[in-house]
Amino acid sequence: MISLLNGGAYLLGGKELIPDDAQAPAAIKSKTGKEITKEEAKKETIAYSILESHNTSGNMDKLKIKFDKLTSHDITFVGIIQTARASGLEKFPVPYVLTNCHNSLCAVGGTINEDDHMFGLTCAKKYGGVYVPPHQAVIHQFAREMLAGGGKMILGSDSHTRYGALGTMAMGEGGPELVKQLLNQTYDINMPGVVAVYLTGEPMMGVGPQDVALAIIGAVFANGYVKNKVMEFVGPGVASLSADFRIGIDVMTTETTCLSSIWQTDDEIKEFYDIHGRREEYKELNPGDVAYYDGVITVDLGKVKPMIAMPFHPSNTYTIEELNANLLDILDDVEKKAMVSLDGAVDYSLKNKVVGGKLMVDQGIIAGCAGGGFENICAAADIMKGSYIGSDGFTLSVYPASMPVYMELIKNGCAATLMETGAVLKTAFCGPCFGAGDTPANNAFSIRHSTRNFPNREGSKLQSGQIASVALMDARSIAATAANKGVLTAATDFDGNIGKYKYHFDSKIYENRVFDSKGVADPEVEIQFGPNIKDWPAMTELPENLVLRVVSEIHDPVTTTDELIPSGETSSYRSNPLGLAEFTLSRKDPAYVGLAKDIQVAQKAVMEGKCPIEAKPELKAVMEVINKNYPEVGKGNVGFGSTIFAVKPGDGSAREQAASCQKVLGGWANIANEYATKRYRSNLINWGMLPFLIEEGELPFKNLDYLFFPGIRKAVEEKAEEIKGYMVGEDSMKEFTVRLGELTNEERQIILDGCLINYNRVK
Repeated sequence: MISLLNGGAYLLGGKELIPDDAQAPAAIKSKTGKEITKEEAKKETIAYSILESHNTSGNMDKLKIKFDKLTSHDITFVGIIQTARASGLEKFPVPYVLTNCHNSLCAVGGTINEDDHMFGLTCAKKYGGVYVPPHQAVIHQFAREMLAGGGKMILGSDSHTRYGALGTMAMGEGGPELVKQLLNQTYDINMPGVVAVYLTGEPMMGVGPQDVALAIIGAVFANGYVKNKVMEFVGPGVASLSADFRIGIDVMTTETTCLSSIWQTDDEIKEFYDIHGRREEYKELNPGDVAYYDGVITVDLGKVKPMIAMPFHPSNTYTIEELNANLLDILDDVEKKAMVSLDGAVDYSLKNKVVGGKLMVDQGIIAGCAGGGFENICAAADIMKGSYIGSDGFTLSVYPASMPVYMELIKNGCAATLMETGAVLKTAFCGPCFGAGDTPANNAFSIRHSTRNFPNREGSKLQSGQIASVALMDARSIAATAANKGVLTAATDFDGNIGKYKYHFDSKIYENRVFDSKGVADPEVEIQFGPNIKDWPAMTELPENLVLRVVSEIHDPVTTTDELIPSGETSSYRSNPLGLAEFTLSRKDPAYVGLAKDIQVAQKAVMEGKCPIEAKPELKAVMEVINKNYPEVGKGNVGFGSTIFAVKPGDGSAREQAASCQKVLGGWANIANEYATKRYRSNLINWGMLPFLIEEGELPFKNLDYLFFPGIRKAVEEKAEEIKGYMVGEDSMKEFTVRLGELTNEERQIILDGCLINYNRVK
């Protein structure tokens, strides 16, 4: 089904793979007879050509990228625009689309959510952007329909910003990276590795894009095979997939921790652009005659079976067939893994869902940028036609990804077919993915064609001893399960017909509702602020020396952004930095906020010109130990704050608040063995936090210890490879070493200035 090549490979003519092993020649001959070296062949990938056309540095090893378009949703755009405004924003220099698909219900928080929407609309008018009202489209579906273009690059403040199937290299990053683009700065990265995803064969009936995606995620997540690399989809199997099918695989590449994705394009994608009235945006993309890849994932599409990702991660994958055949053993393994994620806080089990040897499901959801596509919902309708979900506890909700998709489902009858079964159709909304829509009951088991099933999302968050479980599946198998009254069922067991439906895009829906400035700013427009929209608090530059208290210690193998700052009900506070900060680590470590504030009083005293020891008397003993070896450290040259340790933080969402909330509470650093994603590390840097790395092994400190970093400012300025720190004991200090990893000159200056806002003010 899936195999990974141990090393790189050449791809000849888009079809033949030649592993780069001991038998490989020093140079490969193209079909014209020209010998091509590995370095030359690396330039023949689709990814290289797109990156080269967007790079402004003149150095393809050190990229400075300018994107063609930007996109954000209503959990992120307020903070981004507020940061850009504080840094001197006058107009959007490139098309910037503000969608409203996360806080779109306006059901909690009083006027908060709609206030944010009106902020977005008035900013689109003032600065020359595009505003998509609530319920019209989820962010990524609108981007596919209206923004993507062959050979283009799009940057979005949502981690699932992926439009590679349409020939667009897209990346999801934290808000500060969009701020840089709005201020005509660049996205700075080293040239990433490029991994070929070589597709062969064609899927069997009943297998959908989520099945293929989960199979790939299960094969590459844990080993980091594509981490921070570009996944390039090539091979003869691409032609067997529809545009919707490719899109469904592509959006899930985020869960592999890759940097971005790109696909070869063909008439299928040309037709997609034709249907959407944007024929001029199509571009045929293929690798060169001889292209070199840093790795190869081979996928035999014909061998992929219906998949399920069990709680609590998209990489916790099994075939449904395997799960049903080994039910109790696999559930036992899931429960053991859950105890790590949930810290043993609840008595967690799924074995009570086994009835008569079958796994019973309580809820099905088909939604969002992954599940809400036209073909997924049509296939679900065909599988469920003539069946009924019944009047017991099982429920099924379907969220088309955009109003144009919804309209076509009404016209072709699929909407009616689904509603007749007892399913409920709802408007475009991302809530089921991040925990603000169709939250399951306590102890319920939900199967979803959505993007994630992390802890602290979708009802899987611990709250007053309550917990639910979410598994990921394809819409087809969700429909088969629904037709079987909630008994977990693979769609390959369905023996009816799954039809092919023609899609017709109605552009009038957007023409009548979406505000598009056509890039023309109107500086006379006054921004509409709500009382919950707050400015970022003042942040100081990096001091000469730092005293930090460890206020959280997390030893889970991976810590997600949902554990760092929970999603769901907290989303109403995304525009209020101080209000949102109160939820930091609230599900993972409820003591964090109080402990961070407790040491933050010392830094606040410094900022006010007062004595930090008077504000925090406990520091007197700490400073006495430090002054034994560093008598010069004291008034005017030392800062105080907090840090956390986590083994591998930052998997998942791009939301910058996972870092900014720590900063708002006085955080100066994270200490980790590695960072799960580039985007989380970038968020730390852009908020002026030190992304410390420490070698795996026994830690030289524990929670609540004080750490001292002498000469930290000088170390950052002088690009020190290793930085000396101390654990401050009762009478002495224990030395240890941390690293910062590679930083660009701009990133160093952002840390020195204290955050991106300060950096731009200084500029």
